[in-house]
Amino acid sequence: MKDNPKVAIVAGCDSKFSKNTEKSIFDIAMEPCVSLFKNKKNGKINKDNLDAVIFSSCTEEQYTSSILSEMIGIKPKISQRLDNLCNSGSNAIINAYSYIVSGLCESVLVVGAEKTTTSGKRLAWDISRGNFSSPIYWASLFARMHMRKFGTTEEQMAHVVVKNRNNGRKNKNALTYNEKKVGLEDVLSSKKISDPIKKLDCSQVCEGASAILLTSSRRIKEFTDNPVWIKGIGHQTSCASFGNIVDEILTSSPAKQASNLAFKMAGIGPSNIDVAEIHDAFSILEIMAYEDLGFVKRGFGGKYAEKNLITINPRGGLIGMGHPLGTTGISQAVEIFSQLSNIDKKRKQRNYQKTGIIHNLAAAGTSASVIILGVD
Repeated sequence: MKDNPKVAIVAGCDSKFSKNTEKSIFDIAMEPCVSLFKNKKNGKINKDNLDAVIFSSCTEEQYTSSILSEMIGIKPKISQRLDNLCNSGSNAIINAYSYIVSGLCESVLVVGAEKTTTSGKRLAWDISRGNFSSPIYWASLFARMHMRKFGTTEEQMAHVVVKNRNNGRKNKNALTYNEKKVGLEDVLSSKKISDPIKKLDCSQVCEGASAILLTSSRRIKEFTDNPVWIKGIGHQTSCASFGNIVDEILTSSPAKQASNLAFKMAGIGPSNIDVAEIHDAFSILEIMAYEDLGFVKRGFGGKYAEKNLITINPRGGLIGMGHPLGTTGISQAVEIFSQLSNIDKKRKQRNYQKTGIIHNLAAAGTSASVIILGVD
């Protein structure tokens, strides 16, 4: 194990997130890739020193990674398509990390892309959901469970929305960029969709793409002098069906187990985190994440939402940025990379940020990925 290289993110880029354009999945995927290679700050990156391409998406298109590789102009040793619903992106990053640590590759380009019309929006196969196949119904159930057990309020959930949408207003790639500022009353008075979840409590499935480049410590100087290292990784899949996750979602959830693994690997604790990208597909999920990640004890997530102790979802989260399913985990990584490496100083909320965390869920939290990034 001592001979295994460390792995770092050396570049990252998002496309503009939008809804219902006429672009193909490949046109969408190419946008951040082109920007990545054209960016003068990434001058050391060229197509000849990339060993693998991993494409993250829930699209039904086939042979997508190889097609994308050809469009970019890369002939990789490994070309792979990966999907795991909403945490496809973080799974792709974990795969890339594994390829590098194992020695199969020295550098991996990870690209995520999704269309608004993705079939991943509904899990028709999961009969435990009955007629309630839309994700908003399990969010509603989780919110009512949390409220009943811990006294969480709709106002506390609204604090999550206000923070994330207003962060998104400052992000040129976000769905909510330059939109009107949102206040608590705007959230609380928005249309109720499934009690207590209201329209503004929800993220929007959209289209968009993100790309990051990972490389080994052996070749880091070929790419950058300011790497952001992958310090810890945790992943847990407990089941696939909604009916099999309800009993443990407020106790030993997959996200809690994944975070424990990531912190153990990184050799740090929750108090060391400076900036977090949390999977807020619905506002209640961010409150639950505070507890799963160990920021607060179980049941105190609602009160934590009213505070501003660390930087959380600076790009706007899923609620402010938008949620292209296969892209989200990679976009989260792009943001933490950007925050820790001081790339986007206009949106940086705090100085001296050294450690960040990515929290990415799929399918009602039946699986979860947690990745810890840091600078030396």
